[in-house]
Amino acid sequence: MKNTIGVYGLGVMGSNLARNMARNGERVAVYNYTRDLTDAFVSRYAADRIDPHYDLESFVHSLKKPRKILLMVSAGAAVDSVVESLLPLLDSGDVIMDGGNSDFRDSNRRYQALRKRGIHFISVGVSGGEEGALNGPALMPSGDWEAYRQVAPILEKIAARVAGKPCCSYIGPEGSGHYVKMIHNGIEYADMQLIAEAYQFLRERVGLSLGELAEVFRSWNETELKSYLIEITADILSKTDQDTGKPMADVILDKAGQKGTGKWSSQEALNLGVPSTIITEAVFARFLSALKEERVRAEKHLSGPAPSEATWDKEYWIDRVKEALFMGKICAYAQGFYQYKVASESYGWSLNLGEIALIFRGGCIIRADFLNRIYQAFREDGALPNLLLAPYFREKANQYQSSLRQVILKGVEGGLPLPCFSSALSYYDGYRSSRSAANLIQAQRDYFGAHGFERIDRDGLFHAHWLEPDNVTRSVKLK
Repeated sequence: MKNTIGVYGLGVMGSNLARNMARNGERVAVYNYTRDLTDAFVSRYAADRIDPHYDLESFVHSLKKPRKILLMVSAGAAVDSVVESLLPLLDSGDVIMDGGNSDFRDSNRRYQALRKRGIHFISVGVSGGEEGALNGPALMPSGDWEAYRQVAPILEKIAARVAGKPCCSYIGPEGSGHYVKMIHNGIEYADMQLIAEAYQFLRERVGLSLGELAEVFRSWNETELKSYLIEITADILSKTDQDTGKPMADVILDKAGQKGTGKWSSQEALNLGVPSTIITEAVFARFLSALKEERVRAEKHLSGPAPSEATWDKEYWIDRVKEALFMGKICAYAQGFYQYKVASESYGWSLNLGEIALIFRGGCIIRADFLNRIYQAFREDGALPNLLLAPYFREKANQYQSSLRQVILKGVEGGLPLPCFSSALSYYDGYRSSRSAANLIQAQRDYFGAHGFERIDRDGLFHAHWLEPDNVTRSVKLK
């Protein structure tokens, strides 16, 4: 019997996706460029529906036509190399899927190049990590609709399910699936940093122990904050290190790693002119955390506020931080979904923002109850410009903005860095202000560079004669 799908790449994610497919009834051919991973996979996961291959040609020829191959290799040059090695063995109509964290521009390029060769290319954003790959990830596939229809029965079968609906849906053309995954990861960066700031404030300012913090996060997971990241934070804070007997959180070095997708989200926001400030601050916070040695030295030489002897009402501040955290999350998701909106318009993708929210409800790292609210907001108003203007989120923002201000003020008084809390509030205040200070910036640009400015009382672009001797300045309309 021919295999129904092939998985190229047997790292952790590729291995678990192959096992997931086999468990769900697919006959899966597997192949890895180096033999060692194939041997390890076979020795650990031998199964009737998994067919290991050590030769690329036999791997490809074992597949039912039109062939469907999922690549689970490192993003970048490795994907191009694998695609080139496969092309001589494929026929018109075969489908290559890339399930790695590829740059969406690379996916666009591969889509166009393979289309000319008669080969379908599907970019598949995969979220959920090792556990999700095995038990049900969130999947974000894009490419030709007809090609997606061929692979949909497999992808939807292995995806996580919420209320009977698979967390997998056709995203759009070209590499839009990898774009959606990229911004998903940017939101993830912001979400994690906001949680870290809430943790640090409650521990260092309010004085909660790690045991108390674990209980706080556990209780928050029964509220509107219910999410995977809140759940695992409670679990993390309750763990003890076997070797030292200390809390596990206290033996972990405070240097955050990253794989680049958060940075890509910020770079793309700059390219589109989108104010994804919270995501970007989260990326910068990781950069700053990496300067561990410099920070240790700086602590000895740079002063901060004097220690406070104030007594804290723990219950009061736990509630304020909870509301501040939810407010920050609202603003972070508002920025991420606004970036989806602008990208969709700029690239002609026609992204369904409500469907994207539904995909994120299960399997992925940012899965959370309030994604149902995001879906509802876009279902009720498909032209919604910003989540902050949806009735539910508008009400919560109006209610919780005061708590965010209080937490930031107390954090600043105590010398705590709260980059994402502060960025969320600045974004919120900037978005709700009908009049900003940008008029002065435009005047400065026109003064030193004659860049021109718009006026509030007439249409067109104007330039002022700033260097005239008196205090009255003429402005002339530019052609």
